[in-house]
Amino acid sequence: MTTTMPRALKLLTAALCLPLAAMSLRAQDWAKTRLDASPRHHEYVPLKHGDRTVQAFVVYPEVKTKAPVIILIHEIFGLSDWAKEMADELAGQGFIVVAPDLLTGFGPNGGGSDAFPSTGDDRTKAVSGLDAAVVNADLDAAADYAKKIPAANGKIAVAGFCWGGGKSFAFAAHRKDLSAAFVFYGPAPSDVTTVTAPVYGFYAGNDARIGATIPATTEAMKAAGKKYDPITYDGAGHGFMRAGEDPGNNNPANKTARDQAFTRLVTLIKEMKSSPMASIASPNKTVAAKKSSAPAIQCHDPSMHLAGSM
Repeated sequence: MTTTMPRALKLLTAALCLPLAAMSLRAQDWAKTRLDASPRHHEYVPLKHGDRTVQAFVVYPEVKTKAPVIILIHEIFGLSDWAKEMADELAGQGFIVVAPDLLTGFGPNGGGSDAFPSTGDDRTKAVSGLDAAVVNADLDAAADYAKKIPAANGKIAVAGFCWGGGKSFAFAAHRKDLSAAFVFYGPAPSDVTTVTAPVYGFYAGNDARIGATIPATTEAMKAAGKKYDPITYDGAGHGFMRAGEDPGNNNPANKTARDQAFTRLVTLIKEMKSSPMASIASPNKTVAAKKSSAPAIQCHDPSMHLAGSM
């Protein structure tokens, strides 16, 4: 449903941006600092399926009652410090979060995201090359694990960002027992007829690459009788959920979009039903934000790769 950039052009773009990667050593220190200061319980859990074992970062909220489980799908940079910090933030709102490292076993010496160099675009290439069937199998393992967590209430949703946004939509077309799918600036799969859960989209106004796919996605979901509710945040760039909380962000619209989108996400999770819903797709809505002349930060920008986090 969207035009794919030729591989040669992708590689050329990455090569031209590699000198910026030296900035990565401090780019996400803020995320790691916040994660380290969290009072919530974090653990790594091996998720086994077939002959494969996937490592997952799991965060528990400090609550008295059973909670929904969110399967968090990382950006194209792998299970970064920011992805883990986002998982912790969601747990802070009362949800259990399971964030699988989809690069498990595909890194140097059989490692995962942390095994890749902290600079360069090796992680981006590795994530881009992941087999879609393997990704869905890994996410199935995460969802199956979520269903067995004693502290879970039976509601399971998936939320993905950037590359993970597209995989979140694809997983909604694959998995039948999700309560909702949250897609952050990611494209839809070519076939949406198998989607059973409501899909909520979060898009950036300054992201024509993804924004151009929304009308066709809306029509496809409407024709299939599926619930699709997209919102575009005016002035924000691709990757605004990360950029909007980065202390180095120079586009106010990213922070505005991040804050509004996070509030919307939390509200929707709290309102989730136990069983899938289906209704007609909603027209895309645009949320105005303060304009900025600053260039939009792209989640595919190698300068955003962080030491031990991307």
